[in-house]
Amino acid sequence: MIHHLDHIVLTTRDPERCIDFYARTLGMRLERFGEGRMAFRFGDQKINLHISGKEFEPKADRPTPGSLDVCFIASVPLAEVIKRLNEAGVPIIEGPVRRTGAAFSLMSVYVRDPDMNLVEIAERADGR
Repeated sequence: MIHHLDHIVLTTRDPERCIDFYARTLGMRLERFGEGRMAFRFGDQKINLHISGKEFEPKADRPTPGSLDVCFIASVPLAEVIKRLNEAGVPIIEGPVRRTGAAFSLMSVYVRDPDMNLVEIAERADGR
């Protein structure tokens, strides 16, 4: 019945720092659309951005900054991701480590965004 994920919603306390992290550090494209809404685009997906206390309806029952735990597959080698994170001053809290992904084994690093969400960035462990 379900084919794929279209988007998720990220709730932030500090939109400027959040935009800096996802757009500048991770290279996602910030998109602005109707009624002051914002989203980060990457590939065929997006992350809609809600500001804590000013969420759009309908919303989760308890939208909470820092409750997201997400894994992104990098479009560049993990070594390049690590270099970019280091240059941006984003501490890697774990990794590189081998993990099990939805479709293949991963090599991953873990960081926290400005709202303390856990962000895993990975590449295929087999190098493809």
